[in-house]
Amino acid sequence: MTSALSSSLARRAVCVLFISGALAACQKNDSSAGQVAGKLNDAAQAAGQKLDQAASYVNQQVDATKSAAQQNLEAASAPSIKIDPAALASTAQANLQSAASAANAQLGKAASITGQGLETAGRKLQAWSAQNSASATSAAASTSSADSSDAQKQMDK
Repeated sequence: MTSALSSSLARRAVCVLFISGALAACQKNDSSAGQVAGKLNDAAQAAGQKLDQAASYVNQQVDATKSAAQQNLEAASAPSIKIDPAALASTAQANLQSAASAANAQLGKAASITGQGLETAGRKLQAWSAQNSASATSAAASTSSADSSDAQKQMDK
């Protein structure tokens, strides 16, 4: 890229020199050949300075672009993820404690609900048992009264 740009600038400089030489030769004044050569020399020096300035500018741009590309390459190749084992362990421990606390709360809730369910079942069982024993007592009483009246009838005969 630099050589193509320098080559293009060199062609332009040569073209400027040729044109300025042709214009100087075409002038209808009484200039001597020494003055024309001096003017051509001055024009060549000015063109050389311009060429040097252009080459310097191009080199500066190439260096800046190269530096920026190098920085971008270094930034792209640097690891972007940094793992701190202590922070990772601390976070894991906090997560485990949180999970244990939540599990403990759920187990306590489950135990409470189970206890309430067992209490309700126990009351119902006691009520059923009391009801069955009352039924059994009244059935036994009615059976014994029926048996005694049968016995009375048997004795009367």
